[in-house]
Amino acid sequence: MQYVKLGTTGLDVSPIAIGAMTYGEPDRGHPVWSLGEEAARPLIKHALDAGINFFDTANMYSNGSSEEILGRALTDFADRDDVVIATKLRHPMRPGPNGRGLSRKAIMSEVDHSLTRLGTDYIDLYQVHRNDHATPLEETLEALHDLVKAGKVRYLGASSMHAWELAKALHIQKQHGWARFVSMQNHYNLLAREEEREMIPLCLDEGIGTIVWSPLARGRLARAWDDAKGTARAEADGAYADLLYTPAENASNRAIVDTVGRVADAHGVSRAQVALAWLRHQRVVTAPLVGAGTIRQIDDAAASLDLDLTDDEISALEASYTPRYDFQGVSDEAELDAIRARIPGMALTA
Repeated sequence: MQYVKLGTTGLDVSPIAIGAMTYGEPDRGHPVWSLGEEAARPLIKHALDAGINFFDTANMYSNGSSEEILGRALTDFADRDDVVIATKLRHPMRPGPNGRGLSRKAIMSEVDHSLTRLGTDYIDLYQVHRNDHATPLEETLEALHDLVKAGKVRYLGASSMHAWELAKALHIQKQHGWARFVSMQNHYNLLAREEEREMIPLCLDEGIGTIVWSPLARGRLARAWDDAKGTARAEADGAYADLLYTPAENASNRAIVDTVGRVADAHGVSRAQVALAWLRHQRVVTAPLVGAGTIRQIDDAAASLDLDLTDDEISALEASYTPRYDFQGVSDEAELDAIRARIPGMALTA
C-alpha cells in the first residue's frame, strides 16, 4: 500500500477508505442492508491486512452502533496510532432540544459520546455532517477549533455543502487563526461530476483533500445497465436514489456505464476497479469511501490502485456525461421543494 497525504497536511492515509455506514446492528437503524458486528469484524480485519488504514463513520450511523463496532474492531486488530479514524456529527442523535446540530453545546457533547463509542481518546478527522444553518457559523468553527486545542481531535473536515459555504468557513477560520478544514467529503463519481464546476477547483486551490462518498454510484457503475439487481441499499433508498441519479439522465448514465464495461473488459478487471481507478486519476481525490460488505469488494478496491487508465480511456469514460442538477448543498425541506419543482413527479424526502 502506497500512502498519500490528506490534502496539504502531514497525515498519511491509504488511498482507499472504508465507509463504515455499512456496519451497524440492523435493529438500530438499517435492517435491510447494514451488517452486525459478527459479519463486520472480518471485513474490517481484511481491510487492515490489505494495508487500508483509513476508516470513516458518523455518530448517526445505526444510532451509534457503527462507531461501536468499528472502535472495538480497531482496538482488537490494529495499533491505534497506525489507523486514521474519521467520524462526523450534525444529524439528530436523540429527541428534544440540543440533540442535533452544530451548536457549541451539541459539539462538546457529541464528541465525548463518539469518543466513548469508538473506545479512543482522540479522533483523527472530525467532520461536520453537512452545515447547520440554524447555528452561527462562527460558533461552530470556534467550538471545533477548541476540540483540536483540547487534543480530542487532530484534524477537521467538512462534507457536502455549497462551494461558497466552504469558502466562507475557510475565510473565517483564517481570520481568527482557528484550525481549518483540511478535507471535504463530497459526492463524486462518473455519474455525478457537478462538483467539477466550483467545489473541486476550490479544494485544489486551497489544498483541501476530498474523500468521495458513493464512488460507485450506489452500485450502478459496478454492474451492467440491464442488470436489474441493484444493491440492497440503493433499493432501500428509493426516492433518494432517484435524487442522486435522476431518471432524466438515464441515456447519459447508460452510455457511461457501457463504457465502463468496455474498459473493464479490455483490462480483464471488474467494472468497480475501473470506476475507482478513474477517481484515482483525479488529483483532488484523496480516497474514495468504499462501503464494503464483502471481502471481494475490499479486494476490488485495493486492486484498483494498480490499474492505470490511458488518457484515451479517461476521455472515453468522461465523454457521455451531461450536466445535471447539483443537489450537493441540499439539507432541508425548502431546498428539496425547489428540486421537486424542477423534477416533476419526484417524491423526495430529506
